[in-house]
Amino acid sequence: MKKIVISVIVFAAGAIAAPPCLSQSLPPVRQLGPITAVAHDSMSSVSGMRALSNGRLLVNDIVGRRVLLLDSALTLVSVVADTTSATANAYGTRPGGLIAFHGDSTLFVDPGSLSMLLIDPNGKIARVMAARGQDAGFLVGGPFGAAGFDPSGKLVYRAPPNFQALARSPGANGLPPVPQPPESAAIVRFDLASRKLDTATFFKTPKIVMNVTRSADGGVRVISSMNPLPQGDDWALLPDGTIALVRTRDFHIDWLAPTGTVTSSPKIPFPWERLTDSGKVAFIDSARVAMEKARASGQFGFGGPGGPGGAGGIQVTFGAAGPARDGGGAARPNVTTTTAAPPGQLPPLQMIQPTELPDYKPAFLPGSTRVDADGNLWIRTTHNVDARPVYYVINSKGEVVDRVQLPANRVLVGFGSGGVVYLAVRDAGTAHLERARVR
Repeated sequence: MKKIVISVIVFAAGAIAAPPCLSQSLPPVRQLGPITAVAHDSMSSVSGMRALSNGRLLVNDIVGRRVLLLDSALTLVSVVADTTSATANAYGTRPGGLIAFHGDSTLFVDPGSLSMLLIDPNGKIARVMAARGQDAGFLVGGPFGAAGFDPSGKLVYRAPPNFQALARSPGANGLPPVPQPPESAAIVRFDLASRKLDTATFFKTPKIVMNVTRSADGGVRVISSMNPLPQGDDWALLPDGTIALVRTRDFHIDWLAPTGTVTSSPKIPFPWERLTDSGKVAFIDSARVAMEKARASGQFGFGGPGGPGGAGGIQVTFGAAGPARDGGGAARPNVTTTTAAPPGQLPPLQMIQPTELPDYKPAFLPGSTRVDADGNLWIRTTHNVDARPVYYVINSKGEVVDRVQLPANRVLVGFGSGGVVYLAVRDAGTAHLERARVR
């Protein structure tokens, strides 16, 4: 049977109108504190981790499809989940994610089986919980934002688009219509006990630019164009349950309190970088080379917002006769989500046209925001110094209290208590973890 595959990579074009002004003084850009420990066991990738109260770490290797338990010296203690399908500790066939649960327990989300494995503080699988259907793929982090539990015990995360409710462009030559992804997404709160879902708010997501090609077997593949500067809001969950919405248009933060009250902090001073016509062409060309190199080397899946490790996607598969239909006769496409894939399984690379880039670089890319142990936002910005990005550290008032650079080839993957950060570094085709001090 011929199939039509729609593969949406979350890189899209948009426009930004932001004045290049710096009305307030900013802290000087400084270097991160010293590296205090290095993991000697290499991994295929380091996409996320969870620091436990006893100094141990759970590390998610989404390319190697393993969850590892490390001790406080970053030495391997045990393999919590791996690729051995015959055991109860199978990682699954798709990239998973770690979510902090009660105390030192952790949930490992397996989108392939639509389940969540409860990992106890000793790294043992205690039980398996059901995830909420197709939402499981949006719990793995990356460009979708880091899911987490608020103080009331509800799971907060970005919800996937509802393909049955999406506008569809007319089909041609008897082909089914193509779903047009929306330019906004919902952040929801889910009660695991009652299975009740509430929508907390919406935020802007990058526009998807679709291209249609016909495969050699006569099928049709609809692929989004890659945009190295996707423009969309970002979000993060604070320890007190507040949802921080980082706005892409003018780089300010809206704070949604658990009570439903919304407050806005002033625009964050930022050195906006203008893109000339020739600069746009050069940017697309260099991005194409970098993305092709990353795809060929398998770096898709290496942690890092907005870059190869931040690549995520939605894949919708239709049979030749059109999408499947549920009992009520409604179109029901088979929707899956991914945040990484081996190079051989990635769709063909198609870039947007240079004219589709914005006149100013966005201040950040989707999936760039993390929250430290003190409730500060760390936003990896597009502001580069000596070819390295600058992280803006922002407190709950929306004030930039620090600006930090990591050592070269490092990506921030998590935080520990007492001013500790964890970094992923790729070296000679492998990855490993490092611990450093903030100062």
